Amino acid sequence: MEDNDKSPSPKDYYKILEVDYDATEELIRFNYRKLALKWHPDKHKGDSAATEKFIEINDAYNVLMDPDARFEYDLTGIYEIHKYTLREYLARFKGMILTCNGLGISQSSSLWTHQLSETTNKTTTD
Repeated sequence: MEDNDKSPSPKDYYKILEVDYDATEELIRFNYRKLALKWHPDKHKGDSAATEKFIEINDAYNVLMDPDARFEYDLTGIYEIHKYTLREYLARFKGMILTCNGLGISQSSSLWTHQLSETTNKTTTD
């Protein structure tokens, strides 16, 4: 049986913007600007690969700078775990690992943790 699904494979927006998984908005914005300038289509006239890279960078930025979209991406993203080093894996999933095992994370540690606890509380009260 052939798989005719031509949908693009999921992208790791953090790797596209060359930031850590717990990067601040300031760092995301800084790396976005740096990469957008580097890959802007005006600098690579006629290079479709550069244009695709630029679009990919914009998509990543739009998701990671929107707190709700970033939370949804972090929570429901498709993960290719075999492509991560141990350090990357722990950085990417530390919020879920610590919360799921009941170890807890302080509310001030990250926006992701705060949103996760709100989602958990909302689910348990429904």
